[in-house]
Amino acid sequence: MDRLSLLTFIILILASYRLTHLIVFDKITEFIRKPFMKKKRIVDQNGHIDEKSVPASNFGYMLNCYWCAGVWCAILIGLGYLFFPRIAIPVIFILAIAG
Repeated sequence: MDRLSLLTFIILILASYRLTHLIVFDKITEFIRKPFMKKKRIVDQNGHIDEKSVPASNFGYMLNCYWCAGVWCAILIGLGYLFFPRIAIPVIFILAIAG
């Protein structure tokens, strides 16, 4: 196996960061998270009612947790780079630039 250059490593890091952010925070991927989340009403001491989305399952926790999703995104990016480079490298490059 060839050694990974520093530039390639940085590109993989940035792509993993951007994919994680896309899954956990971005509005465009809310449809992925929504089936695994539930609404919870919270009443503060002043009587104000607030509605918050909380995970409804373990998969929901993974989609809502930046650290958990980050590990899985890094695995996905790394395996894509190693086993499917012709497909993964353009996607990784775009994600890295966006990151």
